[in-house]
Amino acid sequence: MNAGAVPRLVIAAPSSGAGKTTVATGLMAAFAEAGLVVSPHKVGPDYIDPGYHSLATGRPGRNLDAYLCGVDRLAPLFLHGAAGADLAVVEGVMGLFDGASGMGELSSTAQVSKVLRAPVVLVVDASSQSRSVAALVHGFASWDPEVRLAGVILNKVGSDRHEELLREAMDSSGVPVLGALRRTPTARTPSRHLGLVPVAERRAEAVESVGELAARVREGCDLEALLALAREVPRLPDTPWDPAVEVSRAGARTAGGGRPLIAVAGGAAFTFSYAEHAELLTAAGADVIPFDPLRDEQLPPGTQGLVIGGGFPEMYAPDLSANAPLRAAVAALAASGAPVSAECAGLLYLSRSIDGKPMCGVLPADARMTERLTLGYREAVALEDNALAVAGTRVRGHEFHRTVLEPGAGARPAWGLTHPERRVEGFVSGGVHASYLHVHWAAEPSLAGRLAGSAARRTTAPGAGR
Repeated sequence: MNAGAVPRLVIAAPSSGAGKTTVATGLMAAFAEAGLVVSPHKVGPDYIDPGYHSLATGRPGRNLDAYLCGVDRLAPLFLHGAAGADLAVVEGVMGLFDGASGMGELSSTAQVSKVLRAPVVLVVDASSQSRSVAALVHGFASWDPEVRLAGVILNKVGSDRHEELLREAMDSSGVPVLGALRRTPTARTPSRHLGLVPVAERRAEAVESVGELAARVREGCDLEALLALAREVPRLPDTPWDPAVEVSRAGARTAGGGRPLIAVAGGAAFTFSYAEHAELLTAAGADVIPFDPLRDEQLPPGTQGLVIGGGFPEMYAPDLSANAPLRAAVAALAASGAPVSAECAGLLYLSRSIDGKPMCGVLPADARMTERLTLGYREAVALEDNALAVAGTRVRGHEFHRTVLEPGAGARPAWGLTHPERRVEGFVSGGVHASYLHVHWAAEPSLAGRLAGSAARRTTAPGAGR
């Protein structure tokens, strides 16, 4: 299939909590079980939903975020992720027209649907309403004529009679009903302070939940009509994003000396990562090896660089702390000057402690859980040359945590935040770059190249397993 002609649907909703993830994941799983190769995508910076998408489809869940990556990269990144797929399903974020605060449609599901020229299926929470559903759908269908609202899936329907009333109301709306799902306590996915519990923390239960979602969608949705709708799309003229081309344009490949080994933290405690990061590191000349800080007592043999992304270290602080051999190995690697990139959870893991539990002690700071949620997009600039970025590099990122680090910045901060507030944040120390800020490297491929290059210039570092 031509890359630009991949069939595609966007699953949106009037607001958060309507059931987008339930429907999108169920659709992905149902179509995959029917034998289709399904490409999963998520609008916005969310890391958790893509884990369920990946479980449903067997392919990496990928994010589409216009704020982090730029509007012009949305279609290329989509085509890269959807290569070889029979169908792409894109789960939206928040309400259909909600995006980056104060920036119009930027990063909204509506914007992504327009860029991808994809039909939108609106998931409506139908509980506590009947005829009013038609007025709600009419408003969403007419708000932006460039958004093609092509169908509705009614969610949380109470009974056969309730469904009948809803369908009667929708008959006059001009928007077809493509499914109706009953209210049910089954197939629920547990949540906590930052959203759903990641797949990696409950894999067996998650497999069962995704199977139940697929069964519900098969029973309640017109899969043939949805697939036909997905196939009624124009060809996208864009060229698929290519990590090798991106690092080449950025002058970001390692220069000789073999392929450095960069270890990437994973497992239940570190589940937040973008698939494109490993692809960019590989394209930049590195070999990427995963490890699990909850289970592995040493870094992979020959480790010359380290990436520790986001996740929930506060939930696993006792277990992370108990793995003293790995904490010592990470500390030794950092002390050797090897490049270490740490975001959010990685920042906390490198600190002295989380809620009093000893961590790696690489950074002179301590972390604790709070009730306050820090959430939002940020703009930042590198204040000096470091292992990840050269001075003056400007990035857009995202913060999402309920922890506080004291102090919040070192003598050499990782970033100077420029929007929406001005402050310094994070730590640069030797080869370590650690920050709360999640950055999508597809927007700045030089970050992957600089990290890989820094690792390539080193011999095997202390602290790596033998």
